[in-house]
Amino acid sequence: MTESGSKNKLSVFTLMMINVAAILSLRAFPGLAEYGWGLIFYLALGSVCFFIPSALVAAELASGWDDEGGVYLWVKEAFGPKWGFVAIFMQWVENLPWFPAVLAFAGSAIAYTFDPELASNKWFIVGVIQAALWVATFLNFRDMKLSAFFSSSGAIAGTIVPGILIIVLGIDHVLSGGTVQIPFTPAALMPDIESLQQLMLLAAMLISFTGMEMSAVHVNEVRNPSVNYPKAIFAASALIIGLSALGSLAIAMVVPADGVSLSAGVCQAFDKLFQIHRMEYMTPVICFLMAYGALTMVITWMVGPSKGIREVAREGYLPELWQKTNRYGIPTNILIIQSGLSALVSCAILFMPTVSSAFMLMSALAVQLYLIMYLLMFAAAIKLRYTRPEVKRGYTIPGGKAGIWVVSGLAIMTCVFVFIFGFIPPQAVLDEGIAASAGYIGFLMIGVVLFTSVPLYFYARAEKRTNEQQLSTTTV
Repeated sequence: MTESGSKNKLSVFTLMMINVAAILSLRAFPGLAEYGWGLIFYLALGSVCFFIPSALVAAELASGWDDEGGVYLWVKEAFGPKWGFVAIFMQWVENLPWFPAVLAFAGSAIAYTFDPELASNKWFIVGVIQAALWVATFLNFRDMKLSAFFSSSGAIAGTIVPGILIIVLGIDHVLSGGTVQIPFTPAALMPDIESLQQLMLLAAMLISFTGMEMSAVHVNEVRNPSVNYPKAIFAASALIIGLSALGSLAIAMVVPADGVSLSAGVCQAFDKLFQIHRMEYMTPVICFLMAYGALTMVITWMVGPSKGIREVAREGYLPELWQKTNRYGIPTNILIIQSGLSALVSCAILFMPTVSSAFMLMSALAVQLYLIMYLLMFAAAIKLRYTRPEVKRGYTIPGGKAGIWVVSGLAIMTCVFVFIFGFIPPQAVLDEGIAASAGYIGFLMIGVVLFTSVPLYFYARAEKRTNEQQLSTTTV
């Protein structure tokens, strides 16, 4: 490798920040805060059953198969191109409802910079989503260095700094004798699972953090990837879990559980803490930084799965339009298609009772689609241990075949559990009546069936076209 080529490589810190920017979001803190002291139990369980296994599997697969295809390449190696296509398409298409969910949080944060009442205005939130989607899209048209800059700066300024600040303010609130909204008792630490609703909440918590495999598409842009990629993953995992636990507890201690908005809860917590400390002027500043962090999170997520989809297109499973890249190697047409569809999906917010209910629905559909990809990824990790043992992995999950079965098997069981209980409407939707609950379940089922059918349809078309060409050649 030339010296200049080495200079253009991503450092361990930059890749770590890409992972943090892709996964850690302050928007998740209000949902975690609802569990009070019990969130420690849920986070520990989710880390053991899903987050850590996903990090371990991603490290092994990316250090063994280090092409840009990411999850498409891994699943293709294990189960063939059909299921590799389904896997990468699920990773790509889950962004369609997920981007609006993230940007709804950004819209709420922007509202708190000048008029908090706009945080519940659906037209304002949708307007912010639409504008931010296209800004993120065109910013991604440049080379990977610009995207890496946004990922790093957004993770630090928009997530890590506000996250640390809310922890410090929360601790100071408690030490100065302020009212604590949650009990810190052994009984409060353990969950009380007595209903389907509580099982649904447990399911949601088990996969609070997804996306560790996304950065695998950048593995060729890292110095010494077999060593540095796992380092970046494990460092990011520790930072994500630590900040999430402490930041969510800080919100739980200050804001009553029944007063937390899922889309604007972090802003509410900062606003209250700054009022307590007579620093109200800081609320707009921090909310602006959080909005920037949410925008960079979307920027980070746009390129990764799109590169995987481009590999599928190059193999002939998608129309030629999807293969186009600019001079920086960015799949511009795919990014435009993705943002256009996501902008269309975001309009569903206008037909939901509240911004929070729309936020929940978008997040739930994204999770259901994403779980299909994870099931294929974990199954691929097991199979490749048997079918491709000769492939040198820079990192290998310890314990031999038993180790990969324990890690991937536990994650697969978690995914199945979450997928089943993910169809149960949250209490806020149930309170709106039978029609709202039926609409919630129907929307999720239709979304899962529709989006899963798309890659199968395109694959069948490509196979039929290939067979016809072979038959035509044979006849001639």
